[in-house]
Amino acid sequence: MVIMDGVLLAQFIMNGLMLGMMYALVAVGFTLFFGVLDIIVFSHGDTVMVGAFAGLGTYVWLQSVYPDIETVWLCLWVVAASLLAVCLLGVVLARGLIMRLRSSPPLNTLLATMMLGTVLREAIRLFYPDGSNPQPFPRLLPDTSWLLGGVTVRLDSVLLFVGGLLIIGGIHVLINKTKLGMAVRAVAQDSEAAQLMGVNFSFIVLLTFALGSGVAAFAGLMNGIYYNEINFGMGVLLGAIGFSAAVIGGLGNIYGAIIGGFVFAFLQTVGAVALPFSSAYKDVFAFAVVIVLMAIRPTGFLAERSSQRV
Repeated sequence: MVIMDGVLLAQFIMNGLMLGMMYALVAVGFTLFFGVLDIIVFSHGDTVMVGAFAGLGTYVWLQSVYPDIETVWLCLWVVAASLLAVCLLGVVLARGLIMRLRSSPPLNTLLATMMLGTVLREAIRLFYPDGSNPQPFPRLLPDTSWLLGGVTVRLDSVLLFVGGLLIIGGIHVLINKTKLGMAVRAVAQDSEAAQLMGVNFSFIVLLTFALGSGVAAFAGLMNGIYYNEINFGMGVLLGAIGFSAAVIGGLGNIYGAIIGGFVFAFLQTVGAVALPFSSAYKDVFAFAVVIVLMAIRPTGFLAERSSQRV
């Protein structure tokens, strides 16, 4: 019985790694936006949902126009179209809404993005074919799996996890090793001083929103491929989890957001293993622990430092 429990725990941990990467990517977007503009974009979770539906719509269209297209090219086109569409959405959001509200009270931006999230959800529900109902998401990756010591390892989960690592590594290189990243860090530290030094503030804001939204799109694709189903309301929970991960990790710190994503997945894993009726209570348990962690350490695991906000 102990061996079975150990195998079950190992399986949950394996699944938790995949979920942790997904949550970390969502949390990184919240952190990027807060780091550069000191704002919370509550529509970010719905951006994840839009990314998943953009990928699904691209898949359906390609299958109808090019029914013989190879799976590899199909997958690449779906990912590219999803990232491009949501990056453009992020740019439009930044240009048309966020920057216009920059001089307004922070509450205005919070309310505007909250309402924008509702607009995005309802737009998908009303205008996507049969958008009110859950949509089956195609298997874009091989469904191969291996049984290692009683633990099932899915190839698609491994590939998605590696893809998430590559994205996080790319963000790290961009932020810390390039002149563009230096400009982003300068704006995050002191936007007025950065502008006096010649940094194009508007471009950096647009870049940040494109980057954060693109990362969210990949998280949406991960969700769809992993669960093989998406729905117009999926962004509400993912947004709450991503924001919670960013807060407990240290809002404004990218590496804290990543840690927070895996911590939240770990809490769900513990809840699923330790609690009765695990599937019903794992989210309740995770959010309850997050509340306690926020009370104990309000600044998060990695407290934000003014010189290293992103």
